[in-house]
Amino acid sequence: MTETLRGRPSPTLFSLLDNCVTSMGSRLLRHSLHHPLRERDIPAARHGASVGFLLDDYGRIAGETRRGLRGIADIERIAGRIALRNARPRDLASLRESLARREPARPLAAAVAAGHPTFRSWHATRHARPAHPFHRCRTFRPNPRRRRHCPGFDADLDEYRSLNDNCGAYLVDMEVRERERTGISSLKVESTRCMASTSRSRTPCRQNSGGLPSPANAQKRGTLHHARTESLRGQGAVGAGPRAGPRKLLYEAILDELQPVIPTLQTIARAVAHLDLLAGFAETALKRNWCKPEFGPEIGLTVEGGRHPVVEGELANNAETFIANDCLLAESRRLLLITGPNMGGKSTYMRQVALIALLAHIGCYVPADRCVLGPLDRIFTRIGASDDLASGRSTFMVEMTEAAAILHHATAQSLVLMDEIGRGTSTFDGMALAFAILRHLIDKNRCLTLFATHYFEMTRLSHEYTELANVHLGAVELTRIASSSCTPSRKARQTRVTASRSPHWPASRSPSFAPPASSSGNSNSAPGRPLQPDLFAQSAAETVEPEPHPVLGQLASIDPDALTPAKPSMRSMR
Repeated sequence: MTETLRGRPSPTLFSLLDNCVTSMGSRLLRHSLHHPLRERDIPAARHGASVGFLLDDYGRIAGETRRGLRGIADIERIAGRIALRNARPRDLASLRESLARREPARPLAAAVAAGHPTFRSWHATRHARPAHPFHRCRTFRPNPRRRRHCPGFDADLDEYRSLNDNCGAYLVDMEVRERERTGISSLKVESTRCMASTSRSRTPCRQNSGGLPSPANAQKRGTLHHARTESLRGQGAVGAGPRAGPRKLLYEAILDELQPVIPTLQTIARAVAHLDLLAGFAETALKRNWCKPEFGPEIGLTVEGGRHPVVEGELANNAETFIANDCLLAESRRLLLITGPNMGGKSTYMRQVALIALLAHIGCYVPADRCVLGPLDRIFTRIGASDDLASGRSTFMVEMTEAAAILHHATAQSLVLMDEIGRGTSTFDGMALAFAILRHLIDKNRCLTLFATHYFEMTRLSHEYTELANVHLGAVELTRIASSSCTPSRKARQTRVTASRSPHWPASRSPSFAPPASSSGNSNSAPGRPLQPDLFAQSAAETVEPEPHPVLGQLASIDPDALTPAKPSMRSMR
């Protein structure tokens, strides 16, 4: 759903549906795919009042909504950073711009405020936004890189910042001013990070250097042979940076003021995410011609013209057409036994049914012409061949563990997908397991099951169980001038004809492995060895009952209630 078998992000169901324009919508989509809703009220409301409304006028409303939401920052994560007090000025500036960008979508939310809880919560944020804490974010520059406020936020901070930024020009003006006041042409004014100082030569005015006036607020720092140095502590430019340091606490004060409105920000983020998600669903349904699913009260699943969304999307990129198939599961038709050659489309057919059910339960339209779903509690799958050698489990062990979990937890309202069960062991052992698991699913679990297998012998169970229907995805043999080839038709057809072997076209290419028609053994037995007997055929020896043992007759004639305890002997007492 969210990554391929190789761990890549596409092509997957998530990459197909991710038309969201905000990060919050994409995260909600991923969470929805992993956590579909069992209660059908919310998905049904999304289908009708939300996605259906957005699709009106050929998707015009959905397009306007997506344009209004485009550019909104990740309010959810910014709220988390504010709560942790590590939000940056750029985050608060983005929050300021995002709150202003919600305006284009408000008329849409107001128009459907009575249709869906998502739109009502979106509309409620219009009056839930407190004005005082958020207006402090306006003091930040449009694209701040540091904790800097725009001019006018604090007068003292503006003065210190001006002195700190223009320290060089201030000292040059001071030097010119002090030269004129003192008459010392060699006076120089310099500054370091901690202080500013003046220095003047003693040589030109050695005779009267002690009587020359000093700059204002100057303190003698040191005297050399040819110069005198004085410090200028307390001057305007001196210490402007250190004195502006405490003013940085103003930023922490803004974070303190934003703490009470974190729940409001989270409400806004949820509303944005849901609206973005529904607008993306509407865009996908309009673009790919998906239909609105229906929920029914009776147990079952009906899909007409169903398609695999990911496979169809990949084929559309290659200008190919996907072959749609129908699926019918009901109270009297609980299990579909799917047979067919390799690459015939069995796995695709099964997975598309499960994905259609999943999409319907997250509130999305589905890739089908018509879809009616009964109550479903869970979807179980046993698909693919993989091992877990690090945990000491082979491929067969993984397969049996997953199958056992399905048999223990599947209910009458579960959808079960079993693909090629029993393929991890020998032929007849695997067939025995497949027969036993299929019988358990019908007799005990009574769940809605799609059971794909290569064991054509299992199709005879349709005569034993009325709830079982055989579905075959066959192959079409194409005859050309020079050669003939077989192409999978990938079209599901119900059949009542049982099959005991593979289709004639692959079997005809390996006649040396076919057993005699009268034998009932393993077709893979080596020549000269006795054939393995059929595990499902009862021999004459199995029908003969053994004679009862004489001791069993004596035990049967004893009445336990009439027995008395034995008296202890003298030897046992000793």
